[in-house]
Amino acid sequence: MPSRPADESVTTARRLRRDMTGAEKRLWAKLRDHQLEDAHFRRQFPVGPYVADFCCRQAKLIVEVDGSQHADTARDDARTAYLQTLGYRVLRFWNNDVLTNIEGVVETIRESLRLHPHPDPPPEGRGD
Repeated sequence: MPSRPADESVTTARRLRRDMTGAEKRLWAKLRDHQLEDAHFRRQFPVGPYVADFCCRQAKLIVEVDGSQHADTARDDARTAYLQTLGYRVLRFWNNDVLTNIEGVVETIRESLRLHPHPDPPPEGRGD
């Protein structure tokens, strides 16, 4: 497990939020403001020594949007294994999938949230 000071993770997260890729921006538009199964996602969220692209802490779900630099890397495998030791499920999507099939990506995330819902959902009618 790599060690990274907490303040460095926060600085990195802030930079990544500012410099989101087109695919990340597109997916964030679908995840923000509790739009998906009323789940609260954070973008570019520090988790241990890593920064997750999108994280729903309540559902223990991390969503990663990867470019070609992530193809079959041992580093990503180690990262996923570490996040899983913290109890997170990790979904990975290619940039191209997000850009060309956003509804399919959203449906996969929605299904994951349904299989593992928030342990204390808000009351019916929230936001009406």
